[in-house]
Parts: sequence; structure tokens; C-alpha cells
Amino acid sequence: MFKVAPMPTELKVSYWIWLIGGLLGLLGGIIGLFGSFVLIAFAPPIGLVVLLLVIVALALATAQIILAMKMKEGREWARFALTILVGISLVLTVIGAGVADGRAGGNLPGFIISLVATVLMWLPNAQAWFVANRGRI
Repeated sequence: MFKVAPMPTELKVSYWIWLIGGLLGLLGGIIGLFGSFVLIAFAPPIGLVVLLLVIVALALATAQIILAMKMKEGREWARFALTILVGISLVLTVIGAGVADGRAGGNLPGFIISLVATVLMWLPNAQAWFVANRGRI
């Protein structure tokens, strides 16, 4: 999990962004679970919807961590999957901004950080590393 020595610097930074983001997502999801339980006590229908959303967020955070670890091993499919997660994050950011009457939602900083991690995964040094590791894995 913590060994990233053979990777280019761009991928090391991207890996740590994805890993830390996923861990923070798990922490936020656990806190969200408690909040949804309280909400269920006061407004059961809304609380159940929030609980479902929190469970989806926990699953995505877990997937992000697993995909980051697979990307670190040189798996190109994990890099593609993380790129798709950024696309999903963009859609959620746009929807969140629309719901918030045009104001940038809390998802915008997360999207920008994920976008940076994605760009780092596709830079030439990172691309060369994936190509070099293609046959070894």
C-alpha cells in the first residue's frame, strides 16, 4: 500500500491523491451513516434516501481505494476506471450546482482534485510506465 518507489513522480502523486481521497470518502461515509440514522428517527422516508446515498458513497470510496492500489500495480484498466469515476464526479458536480441554484456545490473542489489526479495518470512519463509494465503483470 505504501510502496511506490518504482513509479514515476506523476503517478506517485496521483496515487496518493486517489488513496487519500478514498480514505476521506470512507471517513465521511461513516459519519454520514450516523447522520442518516438520526435522520431516519425524525423523517424516515428522507432518512432512508440519505442512507442509500451514503451506502453508494461508501461503495464508491472503497472502489476508489481498490482501483488506486491496482493502478499502482500497473493495471491499465484501473486507470481507465478511475478516469470514468472523474466523469461521474463531473456529472454530480454539474447536478449539484444546478440544485444549488447555480452556486458551486461542495463537490467542486473534490472534482478539481480528482481531475488533477487523472491528468497526472495520463502524462507521458506515466503512460510510458504503464507501457513498460504491460508485459510484467
